[in-house]
Amino acid sequence: MSKLKNKVAVVTGASKGIGAGIAKALAAEGAAVVVNYASSKEGADRVVAEITSKGGKAVAVQGDVAKAADVARLFAETKKQFGTLDVLVNNAGVYEFAPLEAVTEENFHRLFNTNVLGLLLATQQAAKLFGPEGGSVINIGSAVSRITPPGSAVYTATKGAVDAVTGVLARELGPKKIRVNSINPGIVETEGAHAGGFIGSEFEKGAIAQTPLGRIGQPGDIASLAVFLATADAGWLTGETLLASGGLR
Repeated sequence: MSKLKNKVAVVTGASKGIGAGIAKALAAEGAAVVVNYASSKEGADRVVAEITSKGGKAVAVQGDVAKAADVARLFAETKKQFGTLDVLVNNAGVYEFAPLEAVTEENFHRLFNTNVLGLLLATQQAAKLFGPEGGSVINIGSAVSRITPPGSAVYTATKGAVDAVTGVLARELGPKKIRVNSINPGIVETEGAHAGGFIGSEFEKGAIAQTPLGRIGQPGDIASLAVFLATADAGWLTGETLLASGGLR
């Protein structure tokens, strides 16, 4: 399995959850992977160790995507380590649910700075590092932009923005042979989902009841789609939003 042999990928927010799953799946297909993390060095090192133990290439690089200087350093380190870039996965994200009356400036800016500005800053730097053959940008959106659950106005707004930005950047970067697509997962069983109290909750039961495939997602469900979008198999796809939710919509 080496559809990504000699390719280089950056995965933001890859110390755990969906990002970790994607980083490991890209490495399994032969890519050298930069495992970005904001705060969990231990988690990122664990992902790198798992990849290298199986003969893959990976390095962990700290950087908060909401900070332009951190993002510039992340891609400078990528160039230093591997020389080029072929795939960017904009996975780093934060979520917080609150009813309208509880929305604050701080809450709004924290979510938008990471989920939207971070994606723009990372793609801006990646576009400079992609070679003449182009590359693949894979945004991780969310099914909430279609489901619009109550109590999620700010978070859903950030993911609606990701949908829109995906379309814009596909048009803008297409002439450089850079493809831009989004994967929009439904509920996925991750450390964050457990910590947020979603797993085992009435919310989860309700979501499963409305999901035709009758379960919540696993990181591997999303990782396999990311691998597809990263490879030449998806060479004629750009500006697409893949709803990966088991049919929940």
